[in-house]
Amino acid sequence: MTPAPTTPPARKLPQGHRPCRSADPDGPRPAPAPDASRTTTRADTRTTRATSVTPVNPVSPVGPVTPVGPVSRSTRRTDTADEPVTRLALAARDGDPEAVDRFVRALHRDVLRYVAHLSADPQAADDLAQDTFLRALGSLHRFEGRSSARTWLLSIARRTVVDSLRHAAARPRLSDRDDWQAAAEQAQPRGLPGFEDGIALAELLAAIPAERRQAFVLTQVLQQPYAEAAAAIGCPVGTVRSRVARARATLIEALAAA
Repeated sequence: MTPAPTTPPARKLPQGHRPCRSADPDGPRPAPAPDASRTTTRADTRTTRATSVTPVNPVSPVGPVTPVGPVSRSTRRTDTADEPVTRLALAARDGDPEAVDRFVRALHRDVLRYVAHLSADPQAADDLAQDTFLRALGSLHRFEGRSSARTWLLSIARRTVVDSLRHAAARPRLSDRDDWQAAAEQAQPRGLPGFEDGIALAELLAAIPAERRQAFVLTQVLQQPYAEAAAAIGCPVGTVRSRVARARATLIEALAAA
């Protein structure tokens, strides 16, 4: 009887030694190598995110767009009406004699009404208007059209009236007696038609301080926008609105007391 083969005892491996993987196809398979196409590092992720983010405020190829606010109807109407006058002023500046005549005729009425109410002296209005246009034509070479010709001319008219009032205040009075014709005209009763002629309105405006009077005349009599009036006077728009409101309140009180 043949003895059964004996199995040799298993060898003990030293501590820390790992056995080699079995070549048996049924044994455990090694882990597959990582796919390079799916491997993504943190640096790659940051780069991808940085390149895929759309800028918040993209720059337009035609340049920055300036937002345009709402424009009131009165401002659009005045700007449109003043464009022909401004073109006449620029043509007159360039030496066109016909443009000079048309420019004076186009704005003579507005200047005459403005200086009459501003000076509170209708009798001196013609001289003040003439002086205004003489000053304007003398400085026309400096007009660049940045503002409307109407605003530019009314600012000259304002300075003309101020200079006239200063000159009259510094001039000695020849007599303390009032002109009897002017006194008689002021004593005559005037009704509503007087406002249409500007006579009664001039008397009421004469009692208003000069700063409020000129703001009221520009915006309420000459129908200039508050921005144009502020440019002619040389003060903020809010100041013009405040002066007009106070002038209107004074006129209402005067009419109520009449």
